[in-house]
Amino acid sequence: MALGEHRATYPDLKHMLFIKVVSGIGCGIIVSGQLHRGADGAAGDLGHIRVPGCDTPCRCGNTGCLEAVAGGQALANQLAAKGVTAATARDVARLAAEGDTQARQAVRAAAQHIGEVLAAIVSFANPSAIVVGGSLAQLDDVLLSGIRSGIYGRALPLAQRSLRIKTSTLNERAGTVGAIALAQEHVLSEKGLPNLFRIRRSE
Repeated sequence: MALGEHRATYPDLKHMLFIKVVSGIGCGIIVSGQLHRGADGAAGDLGHIRVPGCDTPCRCGNTGCLEAVAGGQALANQLAAKGVTAATARDVARLAAEGDTQARQAVRAAAQHIGEVLAAIVSFANPSAIVVGGSLAQLDDVLLSGIRSGIYGRALPLAQRSLRIKTSTLNERAGTVGAIALAQEHVLSEKGLPNLFRIRRSE
């Protein structure tokens, strides 16, 4: 999704983050115009960064993980415990969009937590843009405003000076567009081209 959004919408940016807020919370990282995977492909596991002061159990076995506190499924569980009919992140998004007070409060609190975690990453990595996607991302007035507040309130001024925080323009298509771009880059790479010509000659 990060690659798709970068190639289709922000091709001129060298450094950006794509945050997906659904049942869990993940982060795709673009560094120097390229997808950053890390040494073992685990880069961007934002959802398991600990939120200070929180001790909610997480499915990973730790407590206080961002996903367990602010992920879409966590919000659905919180609302269900209060008697609100919500089983998934999409339910939370729908309720909040319809103006349900409890759903909007839950999303607002989650956005603040996400923003505070991202503030540390902004200070550390200094991206040019943060793009937010996933089922909760369209709640711009609640989710993005809370994320912005968390980041702008804690990130270093220099690190956020040129930072843009936007909603995904591709929405659910971002992953497909990124997969196509990844396949094209692989096929047209130094190693991929000889294989392509070899296949065509055999045909």
